Amino acid sequence: MSEADATRRPTVYDVAQEANVSIASVSFAFRRPDKLSDATRERVLEAARRLGYAPSAAARGLAHGRTGTLGLHAFDLLLERADPIAQANPLSGLATPRLDADGVIPWTQTDDDVLSDPRAFPLYVDEVQRGFELECWALGRPVMLSSGAGTDVSVADTAGRVDGLAIFPSPQTAPALARYAPTIPIVLFSAPPADDHHHRVRVDNAAGMRAVVEHLARAHGIRDVAFVGRPEASDTVERLSGLRAAATEFGVALRPDVVDATVRGEDELVPQLRALIAGARMPRALVCATDQHAFAVLDALAAEGIRVPDDVVVTGFDGTLAARLSSPPLTTVRQPMEAMGRAAARILAGAAGPADRPFDVVFEPRLTVRQSCGCRA
Repeated sequence: MSEADATRRPTVYDVAQEANVSIASVSFAFRRPDKLSDATRERVLEAARRLGYAPSAAARGLAHGRTGTLGLHAFDLLLERADPIAQANPLSGLATPRLDADGVIPWTQTDDDVLSDPRAFPLYVDEVQRGFELECWALGRPVMLSSGAGTDVSVADTAGRVDGLAIFPSPQTAPALARYAPTIPIVLFSAPPADDHHHRVRVDNAAGMRAVVEHLARAHGIRDVAFVGRPEASDTVERLSGLRAAATEFGVALRPDVVDATVRGEDELVPQLRALIAGARMPRALVCATDQHAFAVLDALAAEGIRVPDDVVVTGFDGTLAARLSSPPLTTVRQPMEAMGRAAARILAGAAGPADRPFDVVFEPRLTVRQSCGCRA
């Protein structure tokens, strides 16, 4: 045997030759043993053991149009915050890392501060992904993960390799979703109903905002609030609409101007907060579209010497782990993120029942009260 033959991965053809059977018999031995006699199957398996052969899931997918794999595509905030991360990580963007005299890459406190900043990471996405992976594991289904922002290339690449795809959609991913919708099931997270064939897993955003406003009005007597966020994503639009409706219901005055804050790109958060402070026009409560917006607000207020909750109340939405660790701990609307990920996996695997029409799974959120609104946790 040549060196090349010794290192080459054995194929179904090698096993068929070794066992003196057809390649169909090799396939049956692993996938449909009932099609073979016990003697033939054992001969095939023994040949496979001698050669070190294992059936390829990718090859089965090519032959049968299925891989068994479920995909999850998530937007990646790090892609849009590449500069500070690259500056903090000496292994990013440098051909030759700078080493000290002992051959160790220096790591400074400033580096640590950047990389541990919860606003730099898609915390909501992380928890949904965890649920998706856990449910796929329980169902015995392999998982393919991908991420990206601003292009549908990675979405198309993943969709072409999986039997079903769960995704946090954006305008950039729409072309790829339209191309693959007829061929594989697709689950959209946090997307409102629309005239398409996609499944949906989402949360009742209006109910979440109603719970926030009711608590602020009844428990704290707050009647003056402003919304913080950039209303571009569909779930943020729903939250702002729900806030408006709840403010009317509970007699709360909602400021007409939205405080523009985002973790993606430039925002006007700090200048707008400074203007409110300088003009003594700060609302009694800042209701944020997400926890990540709330973290940015807490930092900005602290830098200006504004105390939370004494001077202004701050609330979030998502219920991420970092909300427990902020200063002060954040009052927020908790989404059942792990359950949302699990639901998406079950839909794609067909474990949620026959899909004669698209599933629209709506979870009820829960208000989690902590110190940022003035309560004791």
